[in-house]
Amino acid sequence: MKTLSIDDIKEKVLRSERISAEEALRLWEETDFVELGLLADAVRRRLHPDNIVTFVVDRNVNYTNVCVAGCKFCAFYRKKSDADAYVLSVDEILKKVEELVSWGGTTLLMQGGINPELPLSFYEELLSRIRERFPQVQIHSFSAPEIVYLAKKEKLSVREVLERLKKAGLMSLPGGGAEILSEEIRKRISPGKCSADEWEEVHRTAHELGMRTTATMMFGHVESIEHVIEHLERVRRIQDDTGGFTAFIPWTFKKGNTELDFVEEASSPHYLKVLALSRVYLDNVKNIQSSHVTQTMQIGTVGLYFGANDLGSVMIEENVISSTSYKVSIPKVEDMVRAIKKAGFIPAQRDTYYNIIKIFN
Repeated sequence: MKTLSIDDIKEKVLRSERISAEEALRLWEETDFVELGLLADAVRRRLHPDNIVTFVVDRNVNYTNVCVAGCKFCAFYRKKSDADAYVLSVDEILKKVEELVSWGGTTLLMQGGINPELPLSFYEELLSRIRERFPQVQIHSFSAPEIVYLAKKEKLSVREVLERLKKAGLMSLPGGGAEILSEEIRKRISPGKCSADEWEEVHRTAHELGMRTTATMMFGHVESIEHVIEHLERVRRIQDDTGGFTAFIPWTFKKGNTELDFVEEASSPHYLKVLALSRVYLDNVKNIQSSHVTQTMQIGTVGLYFGANDLGSVMIEENVISSTSYKVSIPKVEDMVRAIKKAGFIPAQRDTYYNIIKIFN
């Protein structure tokens, strides 16, 4: 096979032709972040010619911080014996959902640690009570590691766990726990968490059951660009087969109170270049999200010119990244609308499934 020049690879992208992993690596090595950003922006404009940038109003409820996974990048988890370990009661969570609804939110994101004290019945009761009291809320909750751990704990298959959770009220799954979908990296930073293949099994199974999910990537720690491309290739392959991912959401590792504090954090240009490469490579994933939470709103909106068409969420609550030394700034709806307009786009509030609820002209 003829080896293409870098200009030929760029032309493939502009002609909407799929590039290979090897060609993605060439783009990374032989273009700067501005060049790659321009390619990604062309892809975004082709997929989203209306110039609309979306966001969701949600709440991230971390129902427990007790976790046995012991991920080296995490500052949030606690051991059961720690003084500040907690498990929220169902009533406490319902109160948080009530506040979400009163604030005009549509999406409930619940994630916690891998807590061995919580049986599947806890999750079923929680979901059924939320659905009964707040049927209008879209329950977008529980990451693949939580599902895999529950399956092993209850001696059930992943499918059986997802079927029971769906029956109780679970509607879609976030992509959390993906980190880098490379076993080499997972063994270094999250050896107590599910494998890349298990993460894939959860999402494929959810898609088979008619549930939509997101795919995520947490980078900027000990991975190489080859590991990033390996991750993107896995996501693209799953999407080819199932079409079940609504969006891809990459963000960077933030240090402070973690076992990876020796790592130099990824720069903003590095983040933007990875974001752009993701948009170029994931030709079958319609929505790419820019992370204002880990990058600040200023860089988050710059990401809209590097392939992203979504600016994430207006969160009532954020606990995980806030556990590091990074100061998280959570915008209000008017802040998000103003930032998107200032960047030159049309702001729109969406739901979990990227259906537009309201356009802010």
